[in-house]
Amino acid sequence: MDDDSRTGRWENDSRTQHWEQRTDLPLALGSLVYLGAYAVHVLAPGLPEPVHNLLLSLSSAAWAFFAVDYVVRWRLSGEGHRFVRRHWLDTVVVVLPLLRPLRIVRTYEVVERRRGQTQLPLQARVMLYAGLSSALLGFAGALLVYQFEHTAPDATIRTFGDSVWWVCSTLSTVGYGDVVPVTTRGRLVAVGLMICGLALLGAVTGSFTSWLMQRFAHGDEKDRGENGEGPPGW
Repeated sequence: MDDDSRTGRWENDSRTQHWEQRTDLPLALGSLVYLGAYAVHVLAPGLPEPVHNLLLSLSSAAWAFFAVDYVVRWRLSGEGHRFVRRHWLDTVVVVLPLLRPLRIVRTYEVVERRRGQTQLPLQARVMLYAGLSSALLGFAGALLVYQFEHTAPDATIRTFGDSVWWVCSTLSTVGYGDVVPVTTRGRLVAVGLMICGLALLGAVTGSFTSWLMQRFAHGDEKDRGENGEGPPGW
């Protein structure tokens, strides 16, 4: 790579970073607005029609904000179609409403980076991100499934509580089967939650296992030091 290419790449990265720093907090607020407006729209159907129209307008405005941010970062990156591959999660978040609240998780990471150092070890951060992602994903998934299912013929998910119970059993990969989606859209949401549940469960399990191994290894080293023994192989 020649000097001009490296300089151009550095300028693109600098502009992208500047844009992300300016939009991280507004995007996080947009995620909350989207989730809150959608939740009220689904859970309070008895509100006046103008209120529902306002809630839908807020959700649409939040989505438009996500789309504009995606397009701007795409143009600033100068990567063309490679941007989609490198930032596939951002692409999915723009396309699938279910995942938009997960944008809030990224904001915490950005705040930690601005401080110059993280307050938690890697394993704890992974478990924190996975737990927060599970809660946001579960709530959004419960809203979607409830909206699709509660008026369907032969539906077993009739209340929001049923939907929350079903999401918990699905994300935890238990799947009791006492309540299940019967609509096509509800089952598509179920497939997405199953995939996300496996990924999040694997992340938490792997991080917790790594943390335990480090703790045990530290304990063994401490015991050897107290007994006057050196590291293995001395």
